Amino acid sequence: MDLTIPVTVTDRAFARLAQIAEDGAAKALRVAVLGGGCSGFQYEFVLEDAPADGDIVIEQDGHKVLVDPESMPFLSGSVIDFKDELIGARFAVENPNATSTCGCGTSFSI
Repeated sequence: MDLTIPVTVTDRAFARLAQIAEDGAAKALRVAVLGGGCSGFQYEFVLEDAPADGDIVIEQDGHKVLVDPESMPFLSGSVIDFKDELIGARFAVENPNATSTCGCGTSFSI
């Protein structure tokens, strides 16, 4: 049985989750794909207390990233990162399945 997780989370993303945990209770980052946005689908990033039934949990040093089973096919092979740029700091997804993205980086099409 192959237990490989098809989503990768960078050390930068986990480091940002560690910083968030320093400010209060540790939270897990949920990454989901929703219908909508200017390109058809959009990413949603939400801090949650605990995983839901069926979530894929990616964990490092006690910090967790959660992906629900419905979003996983859209995120397969993706890299979840944290970017701190002049235009702002944010979690981001580098998605090999996306055929196009919008300028904001949170909307994509397949």
